[in-house]
This record gives sequence, structure tokens and C-alpha cells, in this order.
Amino acid sequence: MIFAAADCERTPALRLAPLLKLRQAQAGERYRDELARPGFDYQPGDSKLTWLRRNGGAPGPVDPRKLPYYLLIVGDPQQIPFSFQDQLDLAHAVGRIHFDTLAEYASYAQSVAAAEETTRPLTLPRQAAFFAAVNGADPATQLSAGQLVAPLAQAFAARLQGWQVSHWEQAAATKARLAALLGGDSTPAFLFSAMHGLGLEPSGHLRQRTEQGALVCSDWRGQGAPEANHCLAAADIGDDARLAGLIAFFFACYGAGTPQCDDFTIATRQELEGVQLGGLETLDPIRIAPAPFVARLPQRLLGHPRGGALAVVGHIDRAWGSAFLWEGVQQSATFESALTRLFGGDRLGVVVEDFSDRDAELSAEVAAAHLDAQSAPVRAARRAGAAVDRQQRRPEHDHPGRPGGAAGSAGGRPGRPWLVAGRDRYDFVGGG
Repeated sequence: MIFAAADCERTPALRLAPLLKLRQAQAGERYRDELARPGFDYQPGDSKLTWLRRNGGAPGPVDPRKLPYYLLIVGDPQQIPFSFQDQLDLAHAVGRIHFDTLAEYASYAQSVAAAEETTRPLTLPRQAAFFAAVNGADPATQLSAGQLVAPLAQAFAARLQGWQVSHWEQAAATKARLAALLGGDSTPAFLFSAMHGLGLEPSGHLRQRTEQGALVCSDWRGQGAPEANHCLAAADIGDDARLAGLIAFFFACYGAGTPQCDDFTIATRQELEGVQLGGLETLDPIRIAPAPFVARLPQRLLGHPRGGALAVVGHIDRAWGSAFLWEGVQQSATFESALTRLFGGDRLGVVVEDFSDRDAELSAEVAAAHLDAQSAPVRAARRAGAAVDRQQRRPEHDHPGRPGGAAGSAGGRPGRPWLVAGRDRYDFVGGG
């Protein structure tokens, strides 16, 4: 576990004891208890490389004799930035948990331990649900429903033996249906959803901390602003919800959390000002929140008092259609590969390596574009399509769990993405 150096008391660690005991039994001699070693903490200003250097690691494949492959960040993104998690996750399997109360930490740890109990594991039925909201004539959700969710639902309905696969889309993808899938009487072992995530402006909006990233269902027809009866938020998850054993993937803006500043500054400036930019400009950051935060909905799902979900995977900042529609051509292979690993029994930390690999590939293009810009602006412009998409990688994940026993614009623009300074993040929120 990685704590912030400023968190001297490590109080959540006491509540995570069932999870730590389980991981120690599973890892054997490779289990590392780093709570008493200050060098393992995140120090203010740490990069991935400074942290690795201090702990005997190096870039490249993880050597488990020196550092664990699975790492759990425990803390607020104000203390341990999302960017640090993002860098570390390229080679390690990194999750994060951050709750507002100690009771939520305890509930999460107990739920994970119960789900992985060897003799009588607490599991949900072997059901997988694919959920795609469409908001009237909105092109973003039409794209994500037709080019991402539908192909995935069809592929896994055909190949998953012993699983019941359901597909909810268009008018059927209502808030009431989603509530039934998130703690209600239809809760599956795995839920994949694509829709708009609620974004509240300006920075510091009174409801931003509690409702940003709420899931906008098909009840909203794309006219006016979404209202409470259109969106599923943390407050809609009742105390009687049945979530233990669930793994959820939210392709929705802010579905896992919100950074302090917009990761897509160039794209945002173009939208707001109607100007054409080349993609390599240096612009002042756009603040979208007083401080970065983990979304309240995944916190509620993971730390639920009756037993929390195993993991939530979602976006930090906005989600873009270039994650599955590249140069106008449907490309969902990364998602399909990741889910194939998950249903095959791989832990979630391994599953999202497919997104990490894609991020690394696009990062190389971004780096090359910056080098080109110093000597040949024309070549740089040709590379400018590589980038919004590298921001679409970060799943915020909580737990490297197993299914079945076990993210902006939901669709974005279909055209060429813009080269930007951020990255598309899928991150684990949770992370045992």
C-alpha cells in the first residue's frame, strides 16, 4: 500500500486488516508490508521515476523481488495525484481507494475478503450486463451505443459459456433499469455501461463533489440540462443495495473522478473559442474543480455498508469516442481483449494492461510529435491525431478482482482526435 507521507497515522490501514491478511496469504514470501518504511510513501512532488529510484525499482517490467507488481494507493488525489497513479500503472497494477469514512474502508476490505474466501466465496450470479444510454438525437451516445457497447454485447453473448448476458440500450436503458443493475434485484457479476457522465460548472459548483460523474440515462432526451430523474448518482444507491461481488466499468465522463485542471485544454479552447489549433500549443490550464477528487458514485458502490462492489473502472476527466472509433473506423479490440482476460479469470490489474499498452503506444506518438515540432512543423501536424486518445486510457480501479464468481463525451467526435497534453484515463477506484 502507498500512503501519502503526510498521512502519519495510517488509520485506514487498521480497517483494511482483512484485505491485508488475505493478500499476505496469497502472496506468501513475496508479500511486502511497507507501512513502517517511509521511503515507500508518496512524497510531495514524487514522479514515478523518483519513487522507483527510492525503492530500488526501475522502468521496464516489474521485478517482484524488488517491488510488488500489485500496488494499492490509499488516499485523496490531493495528496497522491492521479498523475502519479497514471505513470505507475504503465508497468504495475495500481488501484486506489479513498473514502470519506473509516467505516467505508472496513466495508470494502471485508467485501473483497468475502469474495475471495476459498471455501465459500461470496459471489453474484454469473451474469454480465451491457448498458448503453442514448439521449435522443445526441451523436455521442448513438456512437458509443452502436460502435462500442453493441459489438461487445454481441461478442460476449456468443462466447461466454455458463453466463447469462443481457443488453440494455436505447429506450430500455433507463435510470430504473440501471438502478436494478447497481444493487437492485438484477445486479450482475459484471456491468459494462457507456453514457454521458454529469459535468457541473463552474469549478466549485455546490453539487460538483457529490454528483459529478453521475450516469445520465436514456430518460434524458438530449434537450435542456439533465435533471435528477435522468441521472443515477451516489444518493440513488440505497442502504439495502446488494453490491458485493460486482465489477463495474463506466465509460462516462468523470465516471471515476475529476482532476483539478482540464486534461484536454487544447480541445476545450477550440470548442469554446472556435479557433483552429495545431495541437502542440502551450496554453494556460483550465481549472474545472477546486481540487481533484474521486467520484462519489464509485465511493458509494465500493464502500457500501451492506457490502461493497469489488471494483469500479472509469474515467478521470472526459471520455472520447477515439477510444473505440479511430479515423472513422470502429476499433473496440482493446476493450474486447481486456474483457476476454477478465472473463478468463485474470485479475483486474492485469486486465487493464491492454489499455496501458495502448497508452504507451500513443504516448510515443505524442513524444515524436513534440520532437518533430522543433524542426518540422508539417510532420508534427501529421501526428496530431495520436493524442486525445492516449488520455482515454486511465481506468481508475479499486480491486484486481475476478468476475463471475466475481467514461466527457460518451461518444466524443468521430473524427480525428486532437493532440493534447493530458491523457484519457481508465483508473481503478478501489484496489485491493
